[in-house]
Amino acid sequence: MRSVVPVTERVEETPTTVTLRFDYAAAAAPGQFVMIWVPGDDELPMSLSYTEGRSKGVTVKEMGSTSRNMQSIRPGTLVGIRGPYGNTFSLDPGRMLIVGGGSGAAVLAPAAEAVIARGAKVTVALGATRAPELLFRDRFRRMGARVEVSTDDGSEGYHGFVTHVADRLLGSEPFDAVWTCGPEVMMRKVVDSGSRHGVPVHCSVERHMKCALGMCDACALGPYHVCVDGPVFPAERLTPLGEFGGFHRDSSGRRVGP
Repeated sequence: MRSVVPVTERVEETPTTVTLRFDYAAAAAPGQFVMIWVPGDDELPMSLSYTEGRSKGVTVKEMGSTSRNMQSIRPGTLVGIRGPYGNTFSLDPGRMLIVGGGSGAAVLAPAAEAVIARGAKVTVALGATRAPELLFRDRFRRMGARVEVSTDDGSEGYHGFVTHVADRLLGSEPFDAVWTCGPEVMMRKVVDSGSRHGVPVHCSVERHMKCALGMCDACALGPYHVCVDGPVFPAERLTPLGEFGGFHRDSSGRRVGP
């Protein structure tokens, strides 16, 4: 589905992230993304941070000129939406550990809400550079999740990386699965922790996407196209790939990283 719709609500979540809500009828599930076109600018892939009903939403972190322009959009502004695309999280209830780094919490929040509604027990390890950047901390708490916080600068919760919190939790409590989203280096460490403790991990991978149809090759990750084979991947598909957590590609397809 594709449509041009007005933005109905704008919420400043953190100093660097803004949520835009819009009325969009297409059915969506946690984990999926849409392509958003800003008239006069460009089109960007955005994970859905709200998936239920007609009032969908995306949470935008400033990464470049287009995302910066998108953050400045006010209610009533028309934007183009197509999608949703990609696969979803499996919502079988159980004991879930959710590990979110920075803006990665955006795609994990609706997944947590959906699985809690089905009876799951959810623990969230939520990390950010500093306390004001903790995305959806209160939303996770309101839905009934237990939340453990970490900040790089020690301004709230554990002083250090969220991967340390996740590893401690996996080593001390039983979990049926781990869902994670954030920088690939972070997710790679979460995958390693899950492997050591015998808990399956699913990663929501973020890559440059242009067509969302698996045709342009912009989001290639080893033998996969993130837009159609993902963005949610079981860890066993990712761990053999040196590219995962090793390097990524910029918008022109050039390798970035070691």
